Amino acid sequence: MKYYLSSVTAACLVAGGAHAGALDRTGQPVDVLFEQGRYLEFSLGYLSPDITGENINPRLGPVGAQSGDIGVSNFSYGAAYKADLNNAWSYAVIIDEPFKAEVDYPTNPFYFGSNSSAEFNSTAVTALLQYNFDGGFSVYGGLRAQQTDAKAAIAFAGNYEVEADPDWGIGYVAGVAYERPEIALRVSLTYNSEVEHENDVTEEVNTRAGRRSFESTAEFETPESINLAFQTGIAADTLLFGSVRWVDWSDFDLSPRVYSSPLVAGQPLLSYEDDVITYTVGLGRKLTDTWSIAGSLSYEENTGNLFTNLGPADGQTSIGLAAIYTQGKIKVTTGVRYAWIGDTTTAVQGVPAAEFDDNNALAVGVKIGYYF
Repeated sequence: MKYYLSSVTAACLVAGGAHAGALDRTGQPVDVLFEQGRYLEFSLGYLSPDITGENINPRLGPVGAQSGDIGVSNFSYGAAYKADLNNAWSYAVIIDEPFKAEVDYPTNPFYFGSNSSAEFNSTAVTALLQYNFDGGFSVYGGLRAQQTDAKAAIAFAGNYEVEADPDWGIGYVAGVAYERPEIALRVSLTYNSEVEHENDVTEEVNTRAGRRSFESTAEFETPESINLAFQTGIAADTLLFGSVRWVDWSDFDLSPRVYSSPLVAGQPLLSYEDDVITYTVGLGRKLTDTWSIAGSLSYEENTGNLFTNLGPADGQTSIGLAAIYTQGKIKVTTGVRYAWIGDTTTAVQGVPAAEFDDNNALAVGVKIGYYF
């Protein structure tokens, strides 16, 4: 029974966040801890966003000028391994890309953001140790090593370019769970700490004295978060599951020294005004000993705040569908998720610049697991 529950709960997460708050990509799950015995999995996801906007500020160019599709399709990967040391102790190692985003403005001489682009990447390795008490309770925790890098080109800001070299930072994870397999119940609460980074940065920009290059260090933190997840049987072979994820995005601020100065942009390269809470609820159904299916619905509030032109996405509603095939020691999970991205207003130096409305994203993913 526990084997089936872990499969269905993870199913609708295989496609990652077709779109999730800010740079959030995976939701930093720890589901692998609850697999039975010794288990290894690999996952691959593909995200295809469709994001377009139009200029609303006459000072920046013709009102109504179109941005074109700035969304960039990309792949993400993940892997995890879990094993039991004895009846009480278990451990897991998780590799994922927790924060990732990319935008690319196509050429349009009438749109102010034309030929601008940005990319943010991360890779994390998380090592967890779990202790299982009698009575269904368990506690777990560990360390997370995370690498980040970024680059951007802002044509309308003096042909500004920046590249942040890869940097590793260390954070931690702590959590508690309660399980009652006989009624298919599990509740888990997981805290992910912030991870501090100090990336060496090279900035280039056109000045009155010609094109200049500057080197500095960009200090920022990927945000802390809390995941509350649950699942429970509601009928024979039928599971209700859901989660609430809070992420402290209001403290995220990526401000390279030259770009954020009044001489260039006078604002962060990427930042967010509010935290993001993602709500998810779903149903799983075991059809046969081989096949299971699941569906989920997720929601993030539209805040109505102004966003930077490198992150024009304010809230979302998404649906996910998944199928799980189990045969012997092998489990294959496939998922698809479609998101309606909230209408967003972007700003230049605090002044509304563009409207991004009626946008969407599609994600598909596959996860292959093996029980030893």
